[in-house]
Amino acid sequence: MTAGFLNVLKPPGMSSHDVVGQIRKIFHTRRVGHAGTLDPGAAGVLPVALGNAARLVEYMSSTDKSYRLELLLGFSTDTGDDSGKIVERLQDFALPKKDELLASLQGFIGVIAQRPPIYSAIKLQGKRAYQLARENRTVEMPLRRVMIRDLRLVKLHGSRLVLDMDCSKGTYVRSFCRDFGERIRIPATMGFLLRTRVGSFHLHDAFSLEEIARSGEAALLPLERAVEHLPRFDMPEHRITAFLNGLSTGSIDFDGEESVLRVYGKNRFLGIGRYEAAERELYPIKVFREVSD
Repeated sequence: MTAGFLNVLKPPGMSSHDVVGQIRKIFHTRRVGHAGTLDPGAAGVLPVALGNAARLVEYMSSTDKSYRLELLLGFSTDTGDDSGKIVERLQDFALPKKDELLASLQGFIGVIAQRPPIYSAIKLQGKRAYQLARENRTVEMPLRRVMIRDLRLVKLHGSRLVLDMDCSKGTYVRSFCRDFGERIRIPATMGFLLRTRVGSFHLHDAFSLEEIARSGEAALLPLERAVEHLPRFDMPEHRITAFLNGLSTGSIDFDGEESVLRVYGKNRFLGIGRYEAAERELYPIKVFREVSD
């Protein structure tokens, strides 16, 4: 069965689920999953897994992401982006000087507490937050700690800022825009959003759905592309078969603490293992026999 990852360039106007549906039709398979949901209005990188590659999606949840975003000053909306209902607007306001804006941006770099927007897919009281919002129910979104690793001002044009952001999983760009506006005392909302990276999946080598339909399996990336952020361990040749059969390997020479590793044998990807430093033992978690035959 076909297995691998697709680096999909999701267009605006489609949900991540819609993209999965299109990929199922192209490859005539039901076993398709995606990593890192994108809002329908956003565009950019959406990693999609086919076949056995879906077993690795869970390891992508911890990967960092990068975005190019548009921040609009002067109004805010109920959804946090420019598709929502305007809840506050300032007709006249003095835009801070560029160096003041840069200083305010720097204040968001690092670990911050962020409150997700009510129009999000987070589950509360057994329902998605956006469902509760549409029912006009008042809910308190829980704070979460996220990491913004870098913020770069790409362009400043009037009350419109274009920024590049590198951040951890779980970061809501719409919340950042709202919070930035509160910091400079000007209501703000998000305009366009383009995701430029998810882990080792980058915008510059992403394919549109039309390109994937033409290329077919030629567009597939190897399974290990999804776990390149994990430490690598090369299994001794005489233990490859044992690992693929689910047996642990002891007396491992690995410079690190207990960790989840991507395991190779004879330079081929074998699967995922768990290393326990106290025992110097490597235990198979997920193996891919067909990849190494």
